[in-house]
Amino acid sequence: MKDILLITPPFTQLNTPYPATAYLKGFLNTKGISSFQMDLGIEVILAVFSRKGLTDLFAQCRPPESANATLIFNLKETYIQTVDAVIAFLQGQNQTLARQICSGHFLPEASRFAQLDDMEWAFGSMGMQDKAKHLATLYLEDISDFIVECVDANFGFSRYAERLGRSANSFDELYANLQRNPTYFDKITLKILEERVKTLNPKLICFSVPFPGNLYSAFRCTQFIKAHFPKIKTAMGGGFPNTELREIKDNRVFEFFDFITLDDGELPIELLHHHIQNPEADEFKRTWVLENHQVVYKSNTIRPDYKQSEVGTPDYSDLYLEQYISVIEIANPMHSLWSDGRWNKLTMAHGCYWGKCTFCDISLDYIKLYEPIAAKLLVDRMETIMAQTGESGFHFVDEAAPPALMRELALEILRRKLTVTWWTNIRFEKSFTRDLCVLLQTSGCIAVSGGLEVASDRLLELIQKGVTVAQVAQVTRNFTEAGIMVHAYLMYGYPTQTVQETIDSLEMVRQLFEIGVLQSGFWHQFAMTAHSPVGMFPEQFGVIPEMKPITFANNDIQFKDQTGIHHDRFSFGLKKSLFNYMHGIGFDYDLQEWFDFKIPKTKVTPNFIRQCLDQNELSAVKPTAKIVWLGRIPSVDSFIRSKKGQSKTMFRLTFYDKKGMFEVTIETELGNQLLDVLDSLTQQRLKPMNYAELKAYFESRFTDFEFFWHSKPMRLLREYGLLLVI
Repeated sequence: MKDILLITPPFTQLNTPYPATAYLKGFLNTKGISSFQMDLGIEVILAVFSRKGLTDLFAQCRPPESANATLIFNLKETYIQTVDAVIAFLQGQNQTLARQICSGHFLPEASRFAQLDDMEWAFGSMGMQDKAKHLATLYLEDISDFIVECVDANFGFSRYAERLGRSANSFDELYANLQRNPTYFDKITLKILEERVKTLNPKLICFSVPFPGNLYSAFRCTQFIKAHFPKIKTAMGGGFPNTELREIKDNRVFEFFDFITLDDGELPIELLHHHIQNPEADEFKRTWVLENHQVVYKSNTIRPDYKQSEVGTPDYSDLYLEQYISVIEIANPMHSLWSDGRWNKLTMAHGCYWGKCTFCDISLDYIKLYEPIAAKLLVDRMETIMAQTGESGFHFVDEAAPPALMRELALEILRRKLTVTWWTNIRFEKSFTRDLCVLLQTSGCIAVSGGLEVASDRLLELIQKGVTVAQVAQVTRNFTEAGIMVHAYLMYGYPTQTVQETIDSLEMVRQLFEIGVLQSGFWHQFAMTAHSPVGMFPEQFGVIPEMKPITFANNDIQFKDQTGIHHDRFSFGLKKSLFNYMHGIGFDYDLQEWFDFKIPKTKVTPNFIRQCLDQNELSAVKPTAKIVWLGRIPSVDSFIRSKKGQSKTMFRLTFYDKKGMFEVTIETELGNQLLDVLDSLTQQRLKPMNYAELKAYFESRFTDFEFFWHSKPMRLLREYGLLLVI
């Protein structure tokens, strides 16, 4: 028996659990509150995509109408025979199956395999395992297409009935769907849920609903719980209610949920537990309830939210970590990171340290309340999670990871000699110098994603992004040269954006990819949300919102741009061109060739980004900048150098680097000091010497530090791992 059952309803990611329940379970552990967590999504997927699951599915499906669905139906025995082996392969088992998959004679092939003409181009020198994963992904997508046509039109691998949750200002449509008979996927979901509830007999079941595509299933589950386990209380929290359910008025919502909590969930769920244990305890934090047939918002506790240092380490126990499925897409390198491999999710900081972007929900707590976590504690949590999960890959899911904290995280990882792989979301800050990027890569950072948004300085200023196109180019260059993949979020249709600015933005993006400082990107059309500055003050941004009565959800707002431009017509051309640029082709095409309507010529000069990169990043060295040495102590031998009748004793320092060896020749006295410094830096990675301390140390023995710092030996060391990080 458990006090609380934490559930992520179908569907999110196939390859890794959504972390919200793990965060809450970790917190509940610190309070001695027993809990169990489950990812209903992966359990349902595994039930359907199995020999028994596909046998049942083909037996109950509607007759196919399209040629593609007819083909799949007629190959049903082959799908049933192969599905268990394919799923096991995608779970990391039976890796020798890759050869059969790649043979072209093992998997049945329907319409998704039509793109195989591009296989060699897209995969190049990628290995057989990745190629096999991609083919297996196409196989699953073929089955998914069949399901949508012949079984359940609401199905999607990472969402279910998403349309019902998007901008559902009224509860009417969702409520009407819940009065219908359960769907094929509902029945499978509810069967798994019933077995778990009977086993655990919890007092409270909490559904974490991160996205619109999880909402319908959450309601369907609680409908079942209310009908069959009426004594169990139900609650909803997570990303969807935090952004969308801040203005609920419809009583019918509470036929399904007893409580809906907003924002950080730790204190609200603790108070709910106390309330259920003792109904006289009437203390709540940011919680919607129904009282006397009225929807009431209760936040009557005086207790503050917990600090990030107090919420505990995320706990991934109970989840089927070995059974998640890695899939590979070829269109977008960053999306492949999302879908391939098991990533432990963590955050470096609560909220966003910038918190100014006008399209972002900066009025909500998850953005505006910024609180970083100390690097030591962060790496403590990483080590705990690695021991629990057996996985050393981390996706830091920050709104924008702070550069200074990323630096301290990297130093802490290196000091503990950990081998980890990690990636995160950033702002393209000028703080990301060449040296900082090298440090991050050395600690295990493999990729970053950041918002370039509209590649226009005028619009970046209107967005209050705090960066320029030139700065973005320089930062992406620094990451790329350090060996860190860069993904850019790109936006079109921002209020007041002109057609000329859209085309100029595309040209900027083309040049960034052609030069090679961007490796991945994704265009999305601007969406106005209720909690962003644009949504709250539309008149300041030249937009006219379509206001509707709100009784249920409120986030996305339909609007008219006063420019009158139909930005959606640019979607296909922008995405098609980007797909080609990501694969290294199409750079010589005129921009007009991507569109089937007339566009203006770009006003961006052909070498604009190149000129940005040629600009010197020279700036005064900050005295507090840290000196970091990534190398080892060299071997030393001395020799006599004679020049113009004079002899000097010289040191030859031989360094062994991962890529080979290099030598530095230096005068003996200076060499002794340099060896002392390198030894000190090697021993003190926890607290590296800063620039001012190094200067003082040197000048206590010599005079011209600047000459030494810019000398040839030091320049060589700077190339091989002597870093100056801000």
